[in-house]
Amino acid sequence: MNENLFASFITPTLMGLPVIILIVALPNILFPSPNRLINNRLVSFQQWLIQLVLKQMMTMHNLKGRTWSLMLISLIMFIGSTNLLGLLPHSFTPTTQLSMNLGMAIPLWAGAVITGFRHKTKASLAHFLPQGTPMPLIPMLVIIETISLFIQPVALAVRLTANITAGHLLMHLIGGATLVLTSISTPTAMITFTILILLTILEFAVALIQAYVFTLLVSLYLHDNT
Repeated sequence: MNENLFASFITPTLMGLPVIILIVALPNILFPSPNRLINNRLVSFQQWLIQLVLKQMMTMHNLKGRTWSLMLISLIMFIGSTNLLGLLPHSFTPTTQLSMNLGMAIPLWAGAVITGFRHKTKASLAHFLPQGTPMPLIPMLVIIETISLFIQPVALAVRLTANITAGHLLMHLIGGATLVLTSISTPTAMITFTILILLTILEFAVALIQAYVFTLLVSLYLHDNT
């Protein structure tokens, strides 16, 4: 039976309507909120982890950059939880869609760049032309720096999409090979199954690392403009 490898990346629908909004809203329900005077272990661990990540990201920022703390911590929690939920069987991963990742990357990048042009106009314009550039190279360097600036959100989105999609495809291929080899050669099937288990563990790490990398790069863009 022929199976489409990219079937799992198609946005699911219910009665002809896309349910992407419900899927995107689902991770928010899973995070416990402190509603008691004394927190339980899960809430305490969650708060400790948030403070640890926030401390790592906000150390290099000034007061103006630290106003983005809530935005950045919400971003890393959303991407990380969405990537992890996408590893469940028969689930859909929104971060495999380039349109969604561009929808996250472009506004955040634009907000950081606009902040830089508003508060550090001279420094932001100076990035387009390094000091000591020869006169004949000035037009070329301005064009190159402009292109590199506008390509930053595309690089953010493509990096996240490619890493998550490649991992899912590889797991799908190895899982399919394991099922086929079960009836052909049991020892070989056990080897591929072991590889699949190890790859699944790696994908759990990749899901969290990619969320951290995406948020860290947004934080670096913000640092350059504040």
